[in-house]
Amino acid sequence: MRYLPDTAAYAFFDRVADLSWSRRTKGARRLRANLARVVPEADDATLDELARQGLRSYFTYWCDAFRLSDWDSTRVNRIEVRDEHHLWQALAAGGGAVGAVPHMGNWDHAGAWCTAHGVAVTTVAERLKPEAVYRRFLEFRQGLGMTIYPLTGGDTDVMATLADHVRANDFVPLLADRDLTARGIPVSFFGEQASMPAGPAALALRTGAPLVPLSTWFVGRSPDHTLVLQFDAPVQVPATGSTREKAAAMTQRLADVFAGRIVDHPEDWHMLQKLFTADLTPR
Repeated sequence: MRYLPDTAAYAFFDRVADLSWSRRTKGARRLRANLARVVPEADDATLDELARQGLRSYFTYWCDAFRLSDWDSTRVNRIEVRDEHHLWQALAAGGGAVGAVPHMGNWDHAGAWCTAHGVAVTTVAERLKPEAVYRRFLEFRQGLGMTIYPLTGGDTDVMATLADHVRANDFVPLLADRDLTARGIPVSFFGEQASMPAGPAALALRTGAPLVPLSTWFVGRSPDHTLVLQFDAPVQVPATGSTREKAAAMTQRLADVFAGRIVDHPEDWHMLQKLFTADLTPR
């Protein structure tokens, strides 16, 4: 995939996406069910086409991921950045920034753009199995200039380490639209209950850094697609309440911002897993 011409590489991944849809794989069915919450007015044919395009967007992310480490600066900068002043203002204050990111578009490309523009980016990576796969993802993201820590199984307190990086004026973006642990915060999302991670809000409260939502989506057809990177205004910290109550209110605000971006670009929301509480088993 790294050495094929652009047209051939992306055409191959489009074919894989279409095959996944035609076979109605588990991920394809889940994506369609999740999108049904986003566009409840859509008829079956419209929803089917939206899910098919969603899979194409998802596989475009993967094709990008295979090839991103070989991109030159021109390709890395094929990105439309909107309202980036929210990031620069936060970093200019010297106290770092925490980012909250939904599973949209290509967050790795967004990270590469940030590092290419002098931003110190620190984040976490899920420890995948087998270990060799996790190591490849680690090397890939480190190769883009990011500092990466394992989400679990590491030798350090991840939250404390991330807090140190925030205080050193790093930008710490974290995926924030899905959490199935007992520590997740219940939110209203597209009119239903879901659970989102407390980490972004908790880290912002711990460090006093702004919590900046950011979303990405694709414009145009691959291989000539452009990535849009949208920064939204920092989430306000409630004036009263316990730390948990403040984190819950801030996480609900993130859910509201994410929902607005996903409604506008549903085909670029790569949620191929269960998310809504109603879809989970009782345990």
